Amino acid sequence: MSTATTLLALLEPEPAHGYTLKQKFDTWFAQRRPLAFGQVYATLGRLERDGLAAMVGVDPGGGPDRRSYGITPAGVARVDQWVFESQAPDEFATSDLCARVTVALLSGRPVERILDAQRAAHLERMRVLQERRRKATGADLLTTTYELAHLDADLRWIEESGTRIELLAKQIRKEGNDARGN
Repeated sequence: MSTATTLLALLEPEPAHGYTLKQKFDTWFAQRRPLAFGQVYATLGRLERDGLAAMVGVDPGGGPDRRSYGITPAGVARVDQWVFESQAPDEFATSDLCARVTVALLSGRPVERILDAQRAAHLERMRVLQERRRKATGADLLTTTYELAHLDADLRWIEESGTRIELLAKQIRKEGNDARGN
């Protein structure tokens, strides 16, 4: 997810201060990792510099002035492009789990240990998400079901890989030897 474009999209309905943008972002998108205030203001500065957002007002307060930003027509075009552009399917194939299993196979480490631990972690997270889904609405329901679907796909991959460990180990070692010219 592009944090900059997401913040830009949150400006589309109405201008907002950085504090308000952070609250909206955290409500809709940051269930597991809230956005830092510094990142909001740095991003707003870049969006303004690039002509995608513009300062539309300044409100004096007890502390520093609160600057309000709005989206520009170029910003709306950027959001449209981002929203309607398909995500490259190969982006989903770059998994840390897949890389760790491959390294374990190449090095002779026990792959079962990785798969068992990851299976347990996935199942625990799925239990938490199933409970959350029972009460979820709106964007929280959307993100919860999305994460559940991905965890389910990962579990299928873990199970399939577990049944093929010996074959995979032989193939990966052979490919490694071939690459080294052995």
